[in-house]
Amino acid sequence: MRSNLWIILKKELRELFRDKKSLAMMLVIPIFIPFLILMMSFLFESQSKMDITEYNKVGFAYELSDIEKELLKNMEFEISSGSESEMQDAYDKDEIYLYVTKNDSEYTIHSNSSEASMYATTFIEQYFETYKNVLQQNYLTNEGVDANKVLNIITVTEDVAEEDFYFANYIKNYAFLFIIMAITVSATYPATDTTAGEKERGTLETLLTFPIKSKDIILGKFFSVSLSSLITGILSFLLTFITLFISKDLFSIYENANLLYSWQVIIIGLIIILIYSFFISGLCIAIASKSKTFKEAQSALTPLTFISLFPGMIAFMINMQTNNLLAFVPFLNMTMIFTDINNGIYNVLQIFIMFVSSIVYIAIIMYIIIKQYKSEKVLF
Repeated sequence: MRSNLWIILKKELRELFRDKKSLAMMLVIPIFIPFLILMMSFLFESQSKMDITEYNKVGFAYELSDIEKELLKNMEFEISSGSESEMQDAYDKDEIYLYVTKNDSEYTIHSNSSEASMYATTFIEQYFETYKNVLQQNYLTNEGVDANKVLNIITVTEDVAEEDFYFANYIKNYAFLFIIMAITVSATYPATDTTAGEKERGTLETLLTFPIKSKDIILGKFFSVSLSSLITGILSFLLTFITLFISKDLFSIYENANLLYSWQVIIIGLIIILIYSFFISGLCIAIASKSKTFKEAQSALTPLTFISLFPGMIAFMINMQTNNLLAFVPFLNMTMIFTDINNGIYNVLQIFIMFVSSIVYIAIIMYIIIKQYKSEKVLF
């Protein structure tokens, strides 16, 4: 049995490493991950360092007081003033990003959902908060009350831990999603070629006539595709680590942030990559084996790329919390567990559920594939 399995495995690996497309999938796809990380980091940097002149043009449809003029000047606003219709006209022509109207002590900010207008709105809200504080201080002082004792009755300071930096956590978690997607893409082509491709070329029928158990044939194909996926995953993880190390000095948004994975995260991440490589390889083989042609198999496997990425992406975007039930859900459980560990959350039960359930899924998939190859339907 072992000799037959080794023969099939060598055959599959020989074909895998001779095929330029398989090698491209295995080795070239990971190279895109550093570009994605650098591109996202650049976008984060651009947003965090948006020049004030890009959103500081605002209009006021009322006469400003001396206090307001001084505050606006100190905050570097570029102001326009006039009637409400004049401000509306300037706003429509994009000469200002928002304008403010006043009715007694009620102020209304008129803006839209454009990026510049949203930044301007946040900026003008800071101004009004400062202006309100000045008015309160003046009122209390005129009434003979110590303004500092009233307005500063409590003091709030922030102690931000390294692991709590938003951009750093964001990019590290998303980088792992890219790794999962790269593994999926890497598994689809060799899985398609070794099943539907061989069927279309007529070599699968010849292979099944040899005195070799179908289980050995399947295991040989399975381990070869898994090895391809595993190489992609490890290479992607290595390139991700190198890119994060470079990005720490390249982008100021990561200043004082812990941008590198801890050794616990690296170990768990590598184990997840190993298990996911086996899982996705088996799943790709199971789906591709049902296809009659190479093209049909590729079409059938295309949705897996999106399924591997979007559940984890959506869960991360809405800040979904991992629970015992979600730890059973394939695709989602691995990315969520990794995110938790990267954020310093170690739930032993959920990690155990994820590992055990994934192994069970792999066993079920292998049983289905072996059953497929014992039937003539795999050929006809």
